[in-house]
Amino acid sequence: MLLVPCPYCGSRPEIEFRCGGEAQIVRPEPAGAGDQEQGAYLYYRTNPKGPHRERWYHLHGCGRWFNAVRDTVTDSFQASYRVDAPLPGEDA
Repeated sequence: MLLVPCPYCGSRPEIEFRCGGEAQIVRPEPAGAGDQEQGAYLYYRTNPKGPHRERWYHLHGCGRWFNAVRDTVTDSFQASYRVDAPLPGEDA
């Protein structure tokens, strides 16, 4: 069983969570964005082999969103942090 490290509740079983997809995607400005830019924002995501930033929701726990770094090869979590906090180890 995969244990997901919630920054609020600690490590909990994966069945308590829902993955919200790639984290820290910047939404384009509606007034200046063309069809291609809007389409890229809505549909295209990276699919890396290795560390990947993801957004998670603790559905059956604290009910909060948070970000996590998960290695897609080993399926292990390297870090988890609040949505309003910078990635641990990066400058704010």
